[in-house]
Amino acid sequence: MTTTEAITAKKGKARLLVDKSEEVLAYSGTEIAKEKEKLKKENLERELTEKEMTNIHKGVSKKHALFWDKVQEYKGLTEIHPVLRFYESNKINGIDRALSAFEGKISEKERGNNIAFRINEKRIHESSTVVDAIIEKYLVEQKGKLSASSKKCSICGKNGYPVEDAPHGLIKRVPDGQSAGCALVSFNFNASESYELQGNLNSYICTNCARTYVEGLNWLMTNGITTQETDAKGKPKDYFRFTNRRNFGSDTAIIYWTRNNTALEEIDLLEQPTEGSVSNLIESVVSADKRSSSNLKPDTFYACTLSGAAARIAVRDWIETSLEEFRQNIKTWFDDILIMEYDFDQKKLTKHYSQLYRLASSCQNNKEDKKYTLSRTASLLWNAALKKSIPPLWILTNVLKRAKLEGVNSDRATLIRLVLNRNSKGGKKIMEKIDSDNKGTAYISGRIFAVLESIQYAALGKTNAGIRDRFFSSASTTPSTAFGRLMKMSQHHLSKLKGEKPGLAVVLDKELGELCSFINAFPVIFSLEEQGQFAIGYYHQRQAQFSKTELKEIQEEA
Repeated sequence: MTTTEAITAKKGKARLLVDKSEEVLAYSGTEIAKEKEKLKKENLERELTEKEMTNIHKGVSKKHALFWDKVQEYKGLTEIHPVLRFYESNKINGIDRALSAFEGKISEKERGNNIAFRINEKRIHESSTVVDAIIEKYLVEQKGKLSASSKKCSICGKNGYPVEDAPHGLIKRVPDGQSAGCALVSFNFNASESYELQGNLNSYICTNCARTYVEGLNWLMTNGITTQETDAKGKPKDYFRFTNRRNFGSDTAIIYWTRNNTALEEIDLLEQPTEGSVSNLIESVVSADKRSSSNLKPDTFYACTLSGAAARIAVRDWIETSLEEFRQNIKTWFDDILIMEYDFDQKKLTKHYSQLYRLASSCQNNKEDKKYTLSRTASLLWNAALKKSIPPLWILTNVLKRAKLEGVNSDRATLIRLVLNRNSKGGKKIMEKIDSDNKGTAYISGRIFAVLESIQYAALGKTNAGIRDRFFSSASTTPSTAFGRLMKMSQHHLSKLKGEKPGLAVVLDKELGELCSFINAFPVIFSLEEQGQFAIGYYHQRQAQFSKTELKEIQEEA
């Protein structure tokens, strides 16, 4: 990766020693090709006029003049002398020869790339002497702009650098933003201005802090490593993995870092949790609590949620917390998303920790939801993990809609449990596995529904539309109406089952009777929270049934 001089805006400016062919060689072909392509897109079948050609040549000449003036500013450097000879004393073998050979040796597709000067395989603009000279010139210019009345910067609190009404620089690769980059600070219309200040003077950020935050954000948005992994066909493939950024949907990116640049393995666990790695995290946090923190150096964790808004950046969220609290919150997150799931390979209930992004995806009901609300849900769950915040109840509404259509899998059960427990306000918590002490009507109703489903399956086998497909929605919403029909149906199913598999019929009938003994009457309607409890009760009962040897037939078929 080459290092070049950073400039906030290209118009009317030039970069030292590195630029396009128009600036470096005064080559007009690229600009002419752009104009011809523009005419083609507009379906204008004609050649460029003489006036249009003249304007193109004038524009290129101005760009080259700016580039040459920039080179002249540094002519005192020894490293620049070969470049001066290229344009002046050695012009025939220099710029004239380069310009005549340019089209022949450079393909049309590559003519828009930057051109740099190189001597003995070393790029001149990357020389430490040149870089130091650029920095020194910048600092001198900034100091020269200071005056006795200069106010203090709102970020650093100092007046060592001026505050200018000038662009701060663009942030690259912002989701839903412009490809050229987006501005974090931008005041370019009167409605944004106040106190008779113009443009970016309204933000009152000095040039040094502006340069620092632009460089920092660009690094956080692009920093990463390339690893080689095996694809689905078994072939090695290079994958780029961000180290300080997570993408949530197509319009949201979250960047994170620490004050002391501490490695954050806990972030990776949010998307790649395993029982062993989570157990190690919990153990390490508990051990840290027991140790004295007097010898530990404090560190701070930061995270920022960004989205593109045309040419600007929308800052949607900000997190700032101690690293110790950050790790405590991650531990609490894994405690809250733990759910027991039956493993058919190990033939037992095992701990299941869902990936954060899978949790967000589990409550998206259609393509439109996925496009517009997936990133919002993921961002809220990110906050719940890192700040121990309370997820809103509309997430519960969404996940229940999906559950009524497609069933309650481990991810949906996890999300329901998380939302219910964090919104419980001191009430009874939902356990990660079946809770025999929970006698709540909604929870017991969900368990009863799971038993009724098992009875139907044992009696009839696989059907086109079982009771889950036909009655789950109504049973979890208006239980009194739905369970009246379900109980009558179950008696027919049990009668059939007694004639074919009497042992299994006794087990299921006994289990149904024990659960029904806790309910005097099914209510007319369940609230939103009770619908969530119903879904959890159903999930818990299903997973518990898989682990019972007397229900082996249902377990194998499932």
